[in-house]
Amino acid sequence: MVGDRKTVYMCFSTDVIHGGHTSIIQKAAELGELTIGMLTDEVVASYRRFPILKFEERVKLLESIKGVERVIPQHTLSYAENLRALKPDYVVHGDNWVTGFQQPIREEVIAILKEYGGELIEYPYSTNEEYERLELIQREQLAMPDVRRARLKQLLEMKPLVTALEAHNGITGLIAEKTTVLKDGKIYQFDAMWCSSLCDSTSKGKPDIELVDISTRLQTVDEIMDVTTKPIIFDGDTGGLTEHFVYNIRTLERMGVSAVIIEDKTGLKKNSLFGTEVEQTQDSIENFCSKIAAGKAALKTNDFMLIARIESLILEKGLDDALKRAVAYVEAGASGIMIHSRRKSPDEIFEFCHAFRQQDVVTPLVVVPSSFSSVTEDEFARRGVNIVIYANQLTRSGFPAMQRVAETILQNGRAEEADQFCMPIKEILTLIPEDY
Repeated sequence: MVGDRKTVYMCFSTDVIHGGHTSIIQKAAELGELTIGMLTDEVVASYRRFPILKFEERVKLLESIKGVERVIPQHTLSYAENLRALKPDYVVHGDNWVTGFQQPIREEVIAILKEYGGELIEYPYSTNEEYERLELIQREQLAMPDVRRARLKQLLEMKPLVTALEAHNGITGLIAEKTTVLKDGKIYQFDAMWCSSLCDSTSKGKPDIELVDISTRLQTVDEIMDVTTKPIIFDGDTGGLTEHFVYNIRTLERMGVSAVIIEDKTGLKKNSLFGTEVEQTQDSIENFCSKIAAGKAALKTNDFMLIARIESLILEKGLDDALKRAVAYVEAGASGIMIHSRRKSPDEIFEFCHAFRQQDVVTPLVVVPSSFSSVTEDEFARRGVNIVIYANQLTRSGFPAMQRVAETILQNGRAEEADQFCMPIKEILTLIPEDY
């Protein structure tokens, strides 16, 4: 309470204000001095769509509304920090959080208010067709090439660690886009999608030897882009001939892809997880730097990232070789470095990260923990990693499940026993948007 006047707290994330918002703000202001907590860009991006307006712009938008005394940042979905600091008499919210993923947040608010005698006031949540139309327009904006392309760099500036999940068609893209988990009072989502040549080839029943040509792979990217909004990182294998790479990187940039990763190997592509078990040849530093420089020179924007993947640890050439290459590739124009290993222990990855960060604290580091999968994201972040790519888990989980269903149908001569392994049709239909 400020003097004899009650204090009120609300939380907002939106960059679209409709009549329902202004109505509830006016009701809240009538109760007392109104403070609004604005969710930061990082928080909004973690559980909702990426904000069109930056945090500062969204703050100004709410400050301009009559009845709003001040707008302060809210750094988590949890209200706890701000409520314990301000101890408002009232918290005002729509009744749309009684169920769903926000329910635990509501329960926490009620518990904190009870600590000092505050009160939660809920008003009926209202939407309108105009707001839904604006939401659709914003989603379409996020999917536009220029906007989507820039988002990976924006996320790297906003978050200590960016996560990407493999997607090899429209439906896996939607899974990467929409999967949400509430944990420890926070909402977690994947930030981006990884278009892997391995998964793209496997989904088509082809070996991972660059047999699926770039035009076909770009069709896959287009299918994913058609139904999603999150940034895409493209697996460029070796990049091919420099002359071809220059053309292809322009195409990726024009489509709205955010980054391409190319590996410093030559000849017929062989999956890195085979290591020295199969014949694999690493490119010279000079040649690979020339390819990086040519690709970088071909780009038309500053948003697109060209990330160099180092195979030295895979080919057992040691840390010194990997570091030497990393420094050279960055100097040649690489926007990031991916370091790879096929060992189950992360020790050599950690060793590289430590050594690289002693020389370079700016260039983004990328890891793909397919082999060393026990390492947590928090641990990677502490080691200086910026992007973690879960490169093939959807593919590896999907095929065994489909095979099990096929075998179950054959064994029983009917589909009933297989139903327990299948997602209900209605859930599939809710996953797929009707208005994209």
